Amino acid sequence: MPLTFTLDPAVNPTLRDGLLDLWTDVSNAGGAVGFVAPVTRDAIRPELVKHFAAMAEGRTRLLVGHDASGRVAAAAFLTHNTHRLMTHWVWLYTVMVHPRHQGKGYGRDLLAAAADAARTLGGVEAIRLTCRGGLGLERFYGSCGYKEVGRIPGAIRVAPGDDRDDIVMLLPLA
Repeated sequence: MPLTFTLDPAVNPTLRDGLLDLWTDVSNAGGAVGFVAPVTRDAIRPELVKHFAAMAEGRTRLLVGHDASGRVAAAAFLTHNTHRLMTHWVWLYTVMVHPRHQGKGYGRDLLAAAADAARTLGGVEAIRLTCRGGLGLERFYGSCGYKEVGRIPGAIRVAPGDDRDDIVMLLPLA
């Protein structure tokens, strides 16, 4: 059953808790979403609050995918550029699909919904994201139309002695 995507859903305790659960479960399953397992909801909460603050200021938009039971199953944040010469593209951050839903094509659906959402943001011509090397994420994003446009070797330190590349990907929307 496909996910139902909503751009800019009303933030309430149910959504907040669903996002915290999603982010925690994705992180603890090895997902590259800014944390390294093991992680708790309490460790993730301050980062989610930062996203909510950016949403309240109009700098960030939230895209959420709900499953058939109404639970948060996927999410991503689209962030506007503040530099006046770069307002024609947005960042895509914290792209997540719950582990129980992986392998169903929901990641592709989430990226397509993000592209559709970005096209509604006047003047946006591309989406840019970064991903952690060593997990094959660049192949997945590449299969969804993103192109690798840069790589910084060893920029992400997952653990002492475990440095990963920071890979920059771009999706033109035209």
